[in-house]
Amino acid sequence: MHKIKIAGSDDEFICMPDDTILRAALRAGHAMPYSCNVGSCGNCRFELAEGTVHHAREDSPAWGERDLKRNRWLGCQARPETDCVIKFRSDAKYQPPFVPSRQSAKLVSKQSITHDIAEFTFTLAAPAGFRPGQYALVEIDGIDGGRAYSMSNLGGTDQWQFQIKKVPGGAVTSHLFDAIEIGDTITIDGPYGSAYLQENSPRNLLLIAGGSGLSPMVSIIRGAAAAGLLDGRQVNFFYGGRNQDDIPASALIDEITGLGTNVDVQIVLSEDASGTYQGGFVHDVAWAKIGDSISDYDLYFAGPAVMAAAIQKRAYETELAQDQMFFDEFY
Repeated sequence: MHKIKIAGSDDEFICMPDDTILRAALRAGHAMPYSCNVGSCGNCRFELAEGTVHHAREDSPAWGERDLKRNRWLGCQARPETDCVIKFRSDAKYQPPFVPSRQSAKLVSKQSITHDIAEFTFTLAAPAGFRPGQYALVEIDGIDGGRAYSMSNLGGTDQWQFQIKKVPGGAVTSHLFDAIEIGDTITIDGPYGSAYLQENSPRNLLLIAGGSGLSPMVSIIRGAAAAGLLDGRQVNFFYGGRNQDDIPASALIDEITGLGTNVDVQIVLSEDASGTYQGGFVHDVAWAKIGDSISDYDLYFAGPAVMAAAIQKRAYETELAQDQMFFDEFY
């Protein structure tokens, strides 16, 4: 293990050999900025003032030759080889509401949600909390690196659930869908993420999901219901897919709509919208529905990168305040 000192302060923390600087900082309670945790967004970039590190993932999309020349590294990938001094700008937004930890977890059930999304339920070694909308890193022996998946249930118990989409050729999702059996164990590291339910906000809720982005949105609306936040406010939940194979199981839709008379759920299909389903892109349908009242909403969204970029563009065009948008940057 190595000691990591934060430049310009007396703060320091320990990074264990199997950890990264970002995760060790968060475990120690430091508000180091980040988002994806897998080397894709670049939000956890820091300057290395003293010491040496190496990247766990050498091909990180958010890191390149220019960063190396400036001695800048990604916190989520940097593993220290010596004691280090690092520079980054702390931001209270990233103060962990729950200290992330690594635990063994046993698979206890797997339930189909769509033709290529299933909800996996794991029992942790010990109960652990998280905020609705947060995610964890799933680690499997023999597969390099963790993969980030959002929880779909509520924290505080020894069971965490993930609605995961099978990715063609994906090492982790292939293992989860095709190889893992009930009773098998994996490692779960979390919780992470800052795009969680803001229980102190009085505004309406606009939730937009696509693909496995369904998981954090389900957690958020379940969390809002559990906290008594659905009374007296409008909740609009939009889920986008390509065709009717992508429509979530009716039991899940019924659960969401049954949370309150003011909860409106709309399924939007971009290629096959026959029957009662809306056609088009989910962000276009959402904005057509909400219109000029968008400023009355907190916007939460998760899904494919193209969808996320389109939603951000719409939000900026309609001048939705930054502090009313909540999303983690996965690319």
